[in-house]
Amino acid sequence: MKRSAYLIAGAAAIATFATTFYLSRRGPAPAPVVPSPPVAVAPAVPAPSAQGPEVHYPVDGKLAGPSSPREFDLLAALSDLLGLKTVQSMFRLDGFPRRFAATIDNLGRSHAPEALWPLNPVSGRFTVEEREGATFIGADNALRYTPYVRLLETVDLRQAVALYTRIYPALQRAYEELGYPRDYFNDRLVEVIDRLLETPEFDVPLQVRLPPIEGPLRPQRPWVLYEFVDPDLRSLTSGQKALLRMGSVNERRIKVRLSDLRRLLTAGHAKR
Repeated sequence: MKRSAYLIAGAAAIATFATTFYLSRRGPAPAPVVPSPPVAVAPAVPAPSAQGPEVHYPVDGKLAGPSSPREFDLLAALSDLLGLKTVQSMFRLDGFPRRFAATIDNLGRSHAPEALWPLNPVSGRFTVEEREGATFIGADNALRYTPYVRLLETVDLRQAVALYTRIYPALQRAYEELGYPRDYFNDRLVEVIDRLLETPEFDVPLQVRLPPIEGPLRPQRPWVLYEFVDPDLRSLTSGQKALLRMGSVNERRIKVRLSDLRRLLTAGHAKR
């Protein structure tokens, strides 16, 4: 997968960022960007309009705890959560609300465009193994993601959700600007998490293939084109396919954190 300090939305879906790491079969990370000044953010989201859509999981100030400043620096807030070096090496914070909202939404769809990812590239490339005339995801491929899964397991999810709540208005605005003026971003986040939790699990290597390439030009990075042979797996969402590419052990560990995150995001709200 693919920094600039902007004020935004937060690490509440820190658990979901791991699902985009499989896209890291790319080149080097972009150069750092000069940080932007903090953006003022309201501490809570106004109650939805009577004319608006039904909201199942409203975000309010209760999740954020007693302190909800109107203004803060996202780089500093994320650094408190993950460490400065981690944030600087991993995140793309320029336009982060839009990146975050778009990527979460796209994890529930068939494709997650690279230009909108909120994360920098993971080192290495997607690897495969050839056996008996077939191609499978390489056994060592999952090792690239293990350090990120371990980091995910150390994140204080309550602190992450508190940060998410404090900057939620910016996320909601970004989501509306993406073309969903009558939809509620937190509901979409929960929906996407549910889809990720439904991802099938396999204890055997998954077969992949390179699709036919028409024309004389050969791709410089053919490994980015691999797709699942099984049509049912190809029909999964981009987030679900990401989990499968990271290996069964990583998938299960991430799902545990996603379940914990979902409980925090929906605490006190019964879906109506």
